[in-house]
Amino acid sequence: MEPPLESARETPTTADTAAEFLSLIGLEELEWCLFAETLAVVAVGDPLRDKAEGQWWMAAQWAPYQREGEPVQSCILVQTRFRGKQDGVPVNSTLKAYVTWQLETLEQEEQECLELRPHPTEKTTHIVSHEHGMTVMKTLRQGEVSLQAEPQCLGFSYSRDKLRGVLLEGASLLLLRVLARRQTMPADLVFPAINTEGDLCTSSYSALGIQRQAVGSAETEVLVIKRAVHTSTGASTVWHGSFLPNGHLAQLMQVGSPVLMLQQDESILSKSGRFESKLPFPKEPLDWEEDMQLYSCFLDRKDELQLSHAAYLQQHPEVRALLSDFLQALLLQQPHDPISFAAEFFAHQRPFGTPYASSEAASPFPNSPPGHSPADSK
Repeated sequence: MEPPLESARETPTTADTAAEFLSLIGLEELEWCLFAETLAVVAVGDPLRDKAEGQWWMAAQWAPYQREGEPVQSCILVQTRFRGKQDGVPVNSTLKAYVTWQLETLEQEEQECLELRPHPTEKTTHIVSHEHGMTVMKTLRQGEVSLQAEPQCLGFSYSRDKLRGVLLEGASLLLLRVLARRQTMPADLVFPAINTEGDLCTSSYSALGIQRQAVGSAETEVLVIKRAVHTSTGASTVWHGSFLPNGHLAQLMQVGSPVLMLQQDESILSKSGRFESKLPFPKEPLDWEEDMQLYSCFLDRKDELQLSHAAYLQQHPEVRALLSDFLQALLLQQPHDPISFAAEFFAHQRPFGTPYASSEAASPFPNSPPGHSPADSK
């Protein structure tokens, strides 16, 4: 007896399994994964691992995202920055990704700069999601800025049916934090992905078990997660990440790379309840305005906050009206205790649009008859 035709559809595909797994990640889980961390880049052969040769930084936070002609939406902004050396050549790379809380990537840009003199190279991969799928734009620049030729550009697209359950780099970094906090994961976790060249591939995740590793001068237990990106040619790029139970990285390394990233801030251990950091020496004052990288981070954060605040006020015009009413009442009454006045004012606020609709309602303003508001005094 031949099996029914539907039997071919009963086995879920990698994309189906991946999409289902992502759909089960809760918003509250992601909220705990929104933080910034910095790791020192050290040489693998350094026995003491106390001489930093660079820095790796990652931050995830809520941020507004808007496309031309579309309303502002709130999503997670994932950013990373790497500064170090590759075979003695200074390397700077960045990642910036806008991700929904379902870990769908709206837009992502990866940039790598090799400061090889006299022929520096800059490679950028920009991916944008749209209703039909995703568009990838690759750009390559070579040579000094004043002498470089026109950049080489290549663009192509993937249809949406090929991208079900796809997990790009920025979303992958968030997923690793989620898995670390869960301290457990499925045996075979595979997602469709797009690599740094913009090609379709798959990425797999597996737990290598609990190990003990050093964080600064302390030692603690970490969950080691292996992540591998597999290409159609059979070549794989593998990373090992050692995570604390609070989702912070203790160590990150790419297999075969001459460098690794180490967590040196012992204070993060106290957040997992296992270690209370006690520094043997006082902290040195930090003039962050004189540090180019810290000042750049400050300016980036300032711009992000301004955009976020402007987007919120645009979505909630009633906030301006509410604050205007309060300031008007405060200046008219001029109370001796403005804090108590504010508490009383907002405690008696009605749903926006119907303030003091009834003449029988008690007024929140001292010395005012029922049904009377400061606006009536104008």
